[in-house]
Amino acid sequence: MDIFQVEGPLVCTRRIAGLDHVSLRVLRDAKGRRQVATDPVGARAGNHVFTVNGSAARYAQGDFAILTDLTIGGIIDDWDEASKGSSTAAQAAPAAV
Repeated sequence: MDIFQVEGPLVCTRRIAGLDHVSLRVLRDAKGRRQVATDPVGARAGNHVFTVNGSAARYAQGDFAILTDLTIGGIIDDWDEASKGSSTAAQAAPAAV
């Protein structure tokens, strides 16, 4: 699992059948790298989220017919930034917008 900030929705007019009718979000990590994830939880721009990746992402999406390897698992309300010694906490630091 990794922590990202949601930049916004990704709108596609044409998709393969395995991604039909799923919400997509553009995510940014603490280093500014972008990825796209499916979003079954309704995250909005600016939210910090944790993701599920690999084959577990299909389980997190809740529909095994969806072809994804990155799914938003939840919206983060708060986390302890005092423990920045861990790699997860360092990655969780909000990036400047």
